[in-house]
Amino acid sequence: MLFSSRPRTRYGKAPVHEVICQLRFPTILAISDGDPFGFQETIRDEFPQYARRQDVPNHSDGPRQPVANHHFLSEDGRWRLNLTQDFIALSTLTYPGWEAFAGRLDRPLAAFIARYRPANFQRVGLRYVNLFSRTQLGLSDVPWTELIAPAYTAPLREPDVTEDRLLSCGCDLAVRLDSSCQARIHTGLGQVKARSSAEVPQDSEERFILDMDLSMNGSLSGSLAAGALETVHAHAARIFEGVITDRMREAMEPL
Repeated sequence: MLFSSRPRTRYGKAPVHEVICQLRFPTILAISDGDPFGFQETIRDEFPQYARRQDVPNHSDGPRQPVANHHFLSEDGRWRLNLTQDFIALSTLTYPGWEAFAGRLDRPLAAFIARYRPANFQRVGLRYVNLFSRTQLGLSDVPWTELIAPAYTAPLREPDVTEDRLLSCGCDLAVRLDSSCQARIHTGLGQVKARSSAEVPQDSEERFILDMDLSMNGSLSGSLAAGALETVHAHAARIFEGVITDRMREAMEPL
């Protein structure tokens, strides 16, 4: 089964590495043509740090002109809000749970809608990058086939293959979830590369990666954006619970 009907569960040892929420809208040139002074004043107490960068879009067929990407960061640097002429996004590397994450988005999103009055939202997306560590869960000697559902570990279940022989093992799916939602799911074995210099030792542990990119597409008014995110999140919970086995759930310490 790719989807689970189990109720959503919070875990004490959740494997979430990064969460990104992005809402795309028809281009608003005013965001690129000037600095967003008024918008910053509305959110500055939560995102006091600011940087402006020029990004080159990678999806254009014609000449690619740099686009201003406004970065607003929390004091501790763990939360980042991005604003461009095409999207607004919130991301974090320290996910506190869905309710707290959605609450952190409420004020910036409301401020954006009030100031820039987007015609609609064309895409509401939510991405979860999960990294399962057997070492951190006390499961070092347990094979992945006992922790992850068969749909994502099929090659590992063959009698003539062992984990140490597989140089690569992954699965990529694109799934329609309902009439307006879809998901791109990537799973596989891999290592986490250090982000900084060689002074940081490389982590050699092999982890199981679950990367879920879910979205609702169409033409959504600003008043429907929050409800769309709730719908997308509900689908994410069904997929996550469908990936893991009961043994993995127990090791992650349900709350």
